Amino acid sequence: QVQLIESGGGLVQAGGSLRLSCAASGRTLSNYAMGWFRQAPGKERDFVAVITRYGANTWYADSVKGRFTISRDNAKNTVWLQMNSLKPEDTAVYYCAASEAYRPTGGAEYDYWGQGTQVTVSS
Repeated sequence: QVQLIESGGGLVQAGGSLRLSCAASGRTLSNYAMGWFRQAPGKERDFVAVITRYGANTWYADSVKGRFTISRDNAKNTVWLQMNSLKPEDTAVYYCAASEAYRPTGGAEYDYWGQGTQVTVSS
């Protein structure tokens, strides 16, 4: 079992930055690839970014490539999502998730989810 708790969401103006954190407890974090997803009102939950177990590789949705950076520190049991140049369309609830797959980009590949943190970007 892995418990995930996101934090760092909030209200920011377009062009601003936020850093989301995901604190993990339970099993060793290095057992899992870690991903971030987001869900806007009335829309499906979408993949944002994933980082492999030891951080060697990362992948991003095209919509955030070049603006968002995923990182992790297994010793601190924490994963981050640095979000720069935020746009109103980035407004959503952001979730972190853990998966035993190598490079999971689909929600069904993830085994554990956090409760989410709201990010609102004003224009």
